[in-house]
Amino acid sequence: MWQKDRHQRIRALLSTLNRVSTERIMADLGVSRETVRRDLLDLEALGALRRVHGGAIKPDDEAPIAERAQTRVKAKVAIAKAATGVIASGQTLFIDAGTTTAALAEELAKLANLTVVTNSIDVALKMRGAERPAEAANEVILLGGSISDRAMATAGGATVLEIQRYRADVALLSPVGVDHRHGATNFDRDETDVARAMVENASRVVILADHSKLGQRSRMSYCPPERIDVLITNRKATESAEFAALKKKLPKIILA
Repeated sequence: MWQKDRHQRIRALLSTLNRVSTERIMADLGVSRETVRRDLLDLEALGALRRVHGGAIKPDDEAPIAERAQTRVKAKVAIAKAATGVIASGQTLFIDAGTTTAALAEELAKLANLTVVTNSIDVALKMRGAERPAEAANEVILLGGSISDRAMATAGGATVLEIQRYRADVALLSPVGVDHRHGATNFDRDETDVARAMVENASRVVILADHSKLGQRSRMSYCPPERIDVLITNRKATESAEFAALKKKLPKIILA
């Protein structure tokens, strides 16, 4: 089968299934794993798909959170540790749901005198941390709302209304993608609404994104570049073509 025909078949599979495994492509096209790997690399370079562990998804989709939790773990932990340097005791923080912000919660749990307002059940549980005197304890506020189908988090109109009750010093958010034209973007509408409300009600916005998210754009923007105060990413981000453009646009980038 010619390469052009294979690419068309892979696009058709994604259009129908939204997510397709390497094994499914191999079976449908009757080709080797190495051929599929090359085709997925080519199609990803064209922006036709995003490679994930075991296959590919549509370019504006996102892998399941359980799968994302197992990828780029060292980078996420490094970003989380660096993020503790941009907050101070006594501050109120907005934190949204994601695998990077879950890593952040583990680091913040070691600190004291913070108020964390979050829609993430995982973040809230991790923030319980070690026991400490009442005067140094962190306060954790879990936002109400409907439980999301995509993650262990609350979302929906009730969650957004609750966010508007608070004013945060810093919003620490982890998007699907970030680029110099559209800023931070997300795939899910409810998650986007939550993140946008946090941006609107925070004095500063800190975006946490590893190198794989730089230059990526999902379907909904919630924070334009001019609203991002700090981007925290890992050092491999400097290899990205998008890094130089972001460096010119954003006031501060921290490499973890």
